[in-house]
Amino acid sequence: MSPVLAGVLQLLALVVALGLAYRPLGDYMAAVYSSKKHLRVEKWIYKSIGANPDTEMRWPAYLRGVLAFSAVSVLFLYLLQRFQGSLPGSLGFSSIDPDQAFNTAASFVSNTNWQSYYGEQAMGHVVQTGGLAVQNFVSAAVGIAVAVALVRGFARSRTGELGNFWSDLVRGTIRILLPLSVVGAIALVACGAIQNFAGIHGVGQFMGGSQEWNGGAVASQEAIKELGTNGGGYFNANSAHPFENPNGLSNLLEIFLLLVIPFALTRTFGRMVGSLKQGYAILATMGVIWLGFVALMMWTEFAHHGPAFDIAGGAMEGKETRFGVGGSSIFAVSTTLTSTGAVNSFHSSFTGFGGGITMLGMQLGEIAPGGTGSGLYGMLIMAIIAVFIAGLMVGRTPEYLGKKIGTREIKLAACYILITPALVLIFTAASMALPTPVNSMTNSGAHGFSEILYAFTSGANNNGSAFAGLNADTQWFNTTIGLAMLLGRFLPMVFVLALAGSLAEQRPVPATAGTLRTEKPLFTGLLVGTILIVTGLTYFPALALGPLAEGLAS
Repeated sequence: MSPVLAGVLQLLALVVALGLAYRPLGDYMAAVYSSKKHLRVEKWIYKSIGANPDTEMRWPAYLRGVLAFSAVSVLFLYLLQRFQGSLPGSLGFSSIDPDQAFNTAASFVSNTNWQSYYGEQAMGHVVQTGGLAVQNFVSAAVGIAVAVALVRGFARSRTGELGNFWSDLVRGTIRILLPLSVVGAIALVACGAIQNFAGIHGVGQFMGGSQEWNGGAVASQEAIKELGTNGGGYFNANSAHPFENPNGLSNLLEIFLLLVIPFALTRTFGRMVGSLKQGYAILATMGVIWLGFVALMMWTEFAHHGPAFDIAGGAMEGKETRFGVGGSSIFAVSTTLTSTGAVNSFHSSFTGFGGGITMLGMQLGEIAPGGTGSGLYGMLIMAIIAVFIAGLMVGRTPEYLGKKIGTREIKLAACYILITPALVLIFTAASMALPTPVNSMTNSGAHGFSEILYAFTSGANNNGSAFAGLNADTQWFNTTIGLAMLLGRFLPMVFVLALAGSLAEQRPVPATAGTLRTEKPLFTGLLVGTILIVTGLTYFPALALGPLAEGLAS
């Protein structure tokens, strides 16, 4: 079988699996967030934290819950790392330095999972399972909760109430992420991923020296790493490591896990607003962009330039032979179009254009299909921008899902789409202008610039993948990327929740002959065009200095 055919068959199998899971999972999540009943274990949790799950919250109260919970999580995870050397199960590893502990705490709480450390050489079992894995669950649940609050803003009228954050957080964790992760972990163990609490042990002599590995609860952390679009690997090699991703079947399973919730949330959205066609329109937009990027990446990486590429079947540098170009390309696109950041190959070794595709996927805002929750609310913000543009073209006040998009709504949407590019470009410019940060670049010229641009793009967009080659474990990068991750996660949430509150207070507007039909293919095309144009205008100069310059020169 040719490598190209193998890649296409993997893509088809993935699309079929996602299609089979779309309806039941989407309907189930809608039922979870619409239910008035509480499970017994949930009642215990509410009682222990002193929360009343039946109290409705307006957007400022909902936001305070998000920020308070996240601030406590950052502090807890920071202290856990700082005291690691005194904890049991540390495998003899010392405590984490302050700047790296802050960076890691900010990373996992913000659902970014950027790692400036070697997991197998720095983190013991307690920090991995009691700290990082826990944040994999709750940070993903926070993202879904904010998305659900925005959906309620569209669905409700003449009220500013958006639900209860604590109830949404607990339900997302207990009823959705936890059971799916159990099933995913069992499947990964069946594929060959490890799951134990073994210590460090030698595995034999290699080239005159010894090699050591430590075990860990890898399969369980791998499952929620993908399901929650987190991305932090147990080992430094992430999903390129055979303990995390043993073979082609596990590779396809991991891609499925990182895509299934973001895609299924579009049906949850359609079900909650009372129009499945609206959910299908958002799904179609996400699907068109994702499939387009996968096709472009495969074409770029399979394009041959010389006998070495012909023999290898494509650009195999930096890729695992057990996955090939096809499996690596699908994974790279899927992980950067979501906020996952897991990698089964090293994006720095992709072709110049291939590396640019991974970067552009993050710069779109990771909305196709995006992260757990963040992808849906990011896409809905872009839908508001699209109907505003359509309104300008026909001279009519824009409407979306029966809500008028006025001055307040469009200002909040504009602030949302501007904050992340501002963080990326300002921090990148500062790093290139100052004398010390550029010393962290392994490469010079366009590729070196891409390393830094990719790092801040990944951090501010809460992706977490690295271009490889940049030494990010410095005080400058640990601090600035940490700030970019926190600001890139929580500032947009402020605008999303404020927008949700504004929409919930409105009275529904009846559809007329002049209302833009946002469930039609015409709107899907308009939305795709809006996303690509807004991103292109924002990032094109920076991309021209990095991956585009490198690709044209090769």
